[in-house]
Amino acid sequence: MNGKRITVLVSNDLEFDQRVAKVCSTLEQLGYQITLVGRMLPTSRHFERSYPTKRFKLLFERGALFYAALNIRMFWYLLLAKTDVILANDLDTLLPAFLVSKLRGKELVYDSHEYFTEAEGLTGRGFQKKVWLSIERFVFPKLKHVYTVNESIASIYRDLYNVKVEVVRNIPRISHLEPSDRSVLNLPIDKHIIILQGAYLDPDRGGKEALQSMAFLENAVLVIIGSGREMPLLKQLAGQPEFSSKVIILDKMPADKLRMYTQVADLGLSLDKPLHLNYKLSLPNKLFDYIHAGIPVVVSDLPELRRVIKSYNVGWLVAAVEPRQIAQTIQYALQSEELKEKKANCIKAATELNWENEEKVLKRIFSF
Repeated sequence: MNGKRITVLVSNDLEFDQRVAKVCSTLEQLGYQITLVGRMLPTSRHFERSYPTKRFKLLFERGALFYAALNIRMFWYLLLAKTDVILANDLDTLLPAFLVSKLRGKELVYDSHEYFTEAEGLTGRGFQKKVWLSIERFVFPKLKHVYTVNESIASIYRDLYNVKVEVVRNIPRISHLEPSDRSVLNLPIDKHIIILQGAYLDPDRGGKEALQSMAFLENAVLVIIGSGREMPLLKQLAGQPEFSSKVIILDKMPADKLRMYTQVADLGLSLDKPLHLNYKLSLPNKLFDYIHAGIPVVVSDLPELRRVIKSYNVGWLVAAVEPRQIAQTIQYALQSEELKEKKANCIKAATELNWENEEKVLKRIFSF
C-alpha cells in the first residue's frame, strides 16, 4: 500500500464516467488516496463513492467561458490541494494539471479518452481548434506518463510528440449479470430488440440513421438509451407515427440498470461516421458493453471496430452509415445462422476483453 494522495480531474459531473470510475477502483487497489474532481451541472444528482469527490459550480455550462472557468478553478484548487500525483483526464483538464505539477514538483499522468483536437465539436471551428492544439503541442512533449484508449490514437501521439504512449481500452470488468426480463423492463417479448446506447449520442454518431433504418424493418424495436446533443432530434423523430411503435428512447441511467436492458437485446449498434478523425479512430465503450452482455454487434466499418470484429467474430460491419444499409445488415444478422455462434463468441471474447487485463497496464504506469 503506497499511501500516496492522487487528485483525479475530469470535466464532466463524475456520476456516469465509467472509465474514470474503473481507473479510480484500480488506483484504490494500489493504495492511492483519491480525490475525484469535476463539475456540477443543474441536472447533477447526489452519488456515493468510496473516496472524496468535489464538483465545481461554474457560471457557464459550455463554450470558451466554461473551459476558461473550469481551468482556472482547477488550477487554484490544485495549487492548494494536498496531493502527490495529478491524473488529468482529457485535454480540457491537462493545462492546469501540468502547470501545477511543475510549480509544485508533483507527478503528472495523462489519460487521453479520445483524439480531442479532431473531435466532432471542433470541426469547422478553426480558432477553438487552434487553441486546443496549442495547449497540446505545449504540454504533450513534456509528459512522462501517458495512456489512451486505443492503438490508433496512441500511434498518432507517439509519432507527433515522440512520447511513450500506452493503451488502456475502456472495457468493463468481468461481472455476473443477473437475469433480466423484457416484460419487467416494459419491452416487447415478441419482437427483436436492437439497442443503441451511449453517454454521448451526438451528431454523426449514427443515432438518426439507426432510427430511420426502422422504417425498413418489421418485427423489431430499436431501444435508444443515453444522452447527447442529438437526443432531442431523436425524441422528435421517434414521436412520428411511422416510428412510434418501433422506437423506444430512454434517458441515461446507472450502469447496473443499463446492463439489464443491454442483455435482453438481440443486437447492439455502434455507428460512428468517419467524418471526423476522432470518430474514425474511435473504439466506443458500448462495443465492449454489448460483448460482455453476450449480444452480437452491428457496427460501422472503422479501423478499431473492424479489428475487434475480425479478431473475435462477434458481429457484422455496415458498409455505410445509411438507413437502408443499416436495416439490411440488421435483417441479415437476425436471420443469419451465424447469430448463435457470434453470441457464443461474445461470451468467449469477454474472458479476454476485460478491465482485469487492461488494468495491468495502469498498475505498471502508476508504480512510480
